[in-house]
Amino acid sequence: MPGMKTIGIISKPNVRQASAIVPALIEWLVSRDLDVRCDEVTAAYAGRTDGFSRAETPEGCDLVVVLGGDGTLLSAARSVAARGIPLFAVNLGGLGFLTAISTDELYPELERAIRGEHRIGKRRMLHCDLVRGERTVSSYESLNDVVVTKASIARMIDLEAFVDGHFVCHYKADGLVISTPTGSTAYSLSAGGPIIFPSVGALCITPICPHMLTNRPVIVPASSVIRVWNHGDDNETYLTVDGQVGEPLMRDDRVICSSSSHYVHLIRPPRMLFFDVLREKLRWGER
Repeated sequence: MPGMKTIGIISKPNVRQASAIVPALIEWLVSRDLDVRCDEVTAAYAGRTDGFSRAETPEGCDLVVVLGGDGTLLSAARSVAARGIPLFAVNLGGLGFLTAISTDELYPELERAIRGEHRIGKRRMLHCDLVRGERTVSSYESLNDVVVTKASIARMIDLEAFVDGHFVCHYKADGLVISTPTGSTAYSLSAGGPIIFPSVGALCITPICPHMLTNRPVIVPASSVIRVWNHGDDNETYLTVDGQVGEPLMRDDRVICSSSSHYVHLIRPPRMLFFDVLREKLRWGER
């Protein structure tokens, strides 16, 4: 992206190696006449006191560097999605399906991005409304998934699912995952859902430990509106977005999910395509 002026940095807290990476990265960016805008965690790593909240950090940035794992990226994605700012995600965490750039590749790949020679993966987000009675009480944007799960120990919950007004199923299960293709390699995959290629226009409904073993994941078009009706008692069911934010549900709450108008733009290493990531992260084909 030639003509860059300001780079944001969002970091995962309590990562030992970040104390060395962050000051060096800021120095590298400043030496190229780029302004740097840090979140509070990043500022602390650099011994600075001018950090912004994570939601405020992307303001006015041309690119945001994310230092951490997939969780840090998910949080950053919700901050930048409406702004359309590319995310440069560096893996300081564990598995890292989305944070595909390693620390060894940080500077060569960042140099390429600044020159505008990078490859961008465009990932559509998922919009969620929580409707109580006739009123929408909360709205969320997610990159991975929206999950309705039990809040009590060892107790199944009652949920009904509808797609575009058509009844799908009455689930007795530990919960239900509504995932994007990006989120198909996260909670949905652990619950037995399929891996969906990122550019496929689809959403996936995956039951978590259903009482009926014949309840299987269902893939629907990205244009679908998915409505999940909670029949559990107040506070027995919980809504979670990207595994990070959410709230308890009341009886007869409806969780309504649809494809968002927002996209996350992920800068991807040119050498690594989707199936390369799957082979590396899932260790396919190892002997």
